Amino acid sequence: MLMAQGTISYTTSPVHTLDTWVNLGKQIEDMGAHSICIKDMAGLLKPYEAFETGQPAEKKHRIPVHLHSHATTGLSVASIIPKPLKRGVDNVDTAISTLSMTYSHSATGDQLLPSLEGTARDTGLDLLKLEEIAHYFRDIRKKYAQFEGSLKGVDSRI
Repeated sequence: MLMAQGTISYTTSPVHTLDTWVNLGKQIEDMGAHSICIKDMAGLLKPYEAFETGQPAEKKHRIPVHLHSHATTGLSVASIIPKPLKRGVDNVDTAISTLSMTYSHSATGDQLLPSLEGTARDTGLDLLKLEEIAHYFRDIRKKYAQFEGSLKGVDSRI
């Protein structure tokens, strides 16, 4: 089955308000999308903004809301768990630990799974199996190191 996901690129500016995001989401839904993705490609979404962004979604949108946040600023972990997941965000993007953080997403096994363990959002994923996958990609990542950017940690200037 083909699914269409409408995407809102998150940014900050005087014209980008909570109402802007809710109205864009409603337009996407009205156009027939199966889900909405809030794409935080620069890692700018702050935890309480994520909470507020998810809150109206659960009241106004009938389709799933997906949060895609990069880890460049170090805010992604706090922005995806746990508040947005309680307030209308249905899915979040993560990456296997050895390919996570900096330009990528928050780590699945190291960050998301333990944070959701024992909650209604517990994924049931096996951390030991995720570690096997992470180990496999550790060596592969080394082969492509020359193509990676120079960011070695978070950059709050972003």
